[in-house]
Amino acid sequence: MAGKSNSTSGAAAAPARAPKSAVESALAQADTPEKFRAAVSKFFGVRPNEVALLRLEKGLLKFVFPDQLKTAGSIPVSSSSSVAAHTASTKKTELFNTFAKVKHARVFETVRLGATGENDHSEQTSIQKLMSAPILNPQKKVLGVIQICRKGFDLATSGPDFTLDDLQRLEGAARVAASLSFLQDVPGK
Repeated sequence: MAGKSNSTSGAAAAPARAPKSAVESALAQADTPEKFRAAVSKFFGVRPNEVALLRLEKGLLKFVFPDQLKTAGSIPVSSSSSVAAHTASTKKTELFNTFAKVKHARVFETVRLGATGENDHSEQTSIQKLMSAPILNPQKKVLGVIQICRKGFDLATSGPDFTLDDLQRLEGAARVAASLSFLQDVPGK
């Protein structure tokens, strides 16, 4: 797949009883969607609107955040044009450092997310780099998907490439997310 730097299995992550990673320790106190998003944003050095969390409900991925995407629609897990759906259906983490070249549904990128900080030009930028990880419960059932992106006018303005270490840290963030009540308390799953 063009632009795909690496793909690794979420199932190949560290055993459930492994010692907590730095990211898991840093996110352990984030008990609400807002606190979790802020902690993930800070940990990965991205703007809050570059962190997305989707919850799986009745075969559809629905945004928990960014807030502006909650009402923008949902993504069927069966979608062939969605990276989030692919992540959920394969249960694999993915890393794209040339995401603009990857064939994907761009509908959610057109939603205005609003400024999140001084000199934030995210309104005119698009996703250039993306990591995506499934959120799995202990039985390996998909609860949702977490994604971190870097937006910019082009690759050069979007910041550094994501690394395999970043991808491992995202898997740790997904393990923390799996324990959060706002992902587990979904009726009719």
